[in-house]
Amino acid sequence: MSLHASLPLASESALAHSHSLQTLIRDRIHTADGWISFEQFMNLALYAPGMGYYTCGTTKLGSAGDFVTAPEISPLFGRTLAQQVLQISRQINRADILEFGAGSGKLALDLLLELEKLDALPNKYFILEVSAELRQRQHMLFASKAPHLEHLLEWLEQLPSQFDGVILANEVLDAMPIHIVTWHNNTLYERGVIWENDQFAWQDRPIHNAELHDSASQLIPLVNPNNDLIHPYVSEINLAATYFMRSLASILHQGVILLIDYGFGRTEYYHPQRNQGTLMCHYRHYAHNDPFYLPGLQDITCHVDFSAITRAAEDAGLLLAGYTTQAHFLINCGITKILAQTSSEDSSNYLPQANQLQKLVSPAEMGELFKVIAFEKNFSESLIGFRSRDMSRLL
Repeated sequence: MSLHASLPLASESALAHSHSLQTLIRDRIHTADGWISFEQFMNLALYAPGMGYYTCGTTKLGSAGDFVTAPEISPLFGRTLAQQVLQISRQINRADILEFGAGSGKLALDLLLELEKLDALPNKYFILEVSAELRQRQHMLFASKAPHLEHLLEWLEQLPSQFDGVILANEVLDAMPIHIVTWHNNTLYERGVIWENDQFAWQDRPIHNAELHDSASQLIPLVNPNNDLIHPYVSEINLAATYFMRSLASILHQGVILLIDYGFGRTEYYHPQRNQGTLMCHYRHYAHNDPFYLPGLQDITCHVDFSAITRAAEDAGLLLAGYTTQAHFLINCGITKILAQTSSEDSSNYLPQANQLQKLVSPAEMGELFKVIAFEKNFSESLIGFRSRDMSRLL
């Protein structure tokens, strides 16, 4: 059975939408002399105005969507994160919260409800969201679940010029368009996309982007430590994420940046045995590795190189405040104590939450693959989320 045959069928309207986006990308390839970088392809597939996966009106999250994030799994996630936000906000006068890619709004809701209980609501909760459909879902969630907190919310179209407080990004870095690079016979190539035989296809070309070439050259000792590379080594370089960190560093006056995503430090990310990279697609809760399948209807992601994130952040003037697994971060912040607030004798409420906690912290679920990394500026207190099992040495 082929990969595509095993995936759920799309509706006629969804197929028509995907075909329109496919035509747009195909035309872009033709106007670019027959080749575009994968970074350009991924940017169009995910973010083409009104047509990309994140900019059209399709459902992304939950059972009716394509994937589930930690806030969707359990309110324990947001409630626990609130303990870390509480510590930060106590040290910063008039601290705000800025969340990137807030999804359904569930993290914002759970976080604010818990901060309300702790008498620690921020002055403002800013959301920077590229999807009009998701912004509408966020509005509706607060209107139905916490209308008394709506006045705290403010949606942004661009970064503020200066910010004091907590910046959050849960599963944002993995959806940034990436460059695909191949290392072979001491030669560097960028893997791009062409239109051939009425379909998208791969084609490698020499790297012309100077910053990309420099980044790829620095990785040669990792991908080919013995200088004996027989087959091409394929992986990703996320320049957009480095630009993102520079932008955050430029606006943060005082506070902490918390990034939560799946990925590794550089040595593990570019391990010689990880020779096909980490590119992955998510369609109706099926994971596969074909980014050309139904553009506009599926998510395209890759793992995060947290060493590159750290280097970009530090070069821009931020200080690394901690790096650990999601499991250790949540445990350090007291997720088990929050669960214990529900009596174990109340099985109808306790057992579902206990199962949700396992999904968040179990090594077989999200606990080990997902990492939490923090950077600070003008904030010297050690963060509670990293008080044990800090893995910063692995970066």
